[in-house]
Amino acid sequence: MSQTVNKSMLIHEIIEIDPGNAAILMAAGMHCVGCPSAAMESLEEACMVHGMNVDEVINSINEYLAKKESNA
Repeated sequence: MSQTVNKSMLIHEIIEIDPGNAAILMAAGMHCVGCPSAAMESLEEACMVHGMNVDEVINSINEYLAKKESNA
């Protein structure tokens, strides 16, 4: 069953779902995904701090997860 990401999830939870999500976050401009304090931020909080559109980031991650599952 496919997991999806939402804006209230913590950064570390998103990376635990699939480590490939870290690359998506970094490519979007969130270069601090390995920082201990960033890991405890929600995706919405982290996007707000970085001036990123949370919905675009969620869509990118969920598309990646869906594609990965369909290829499994």
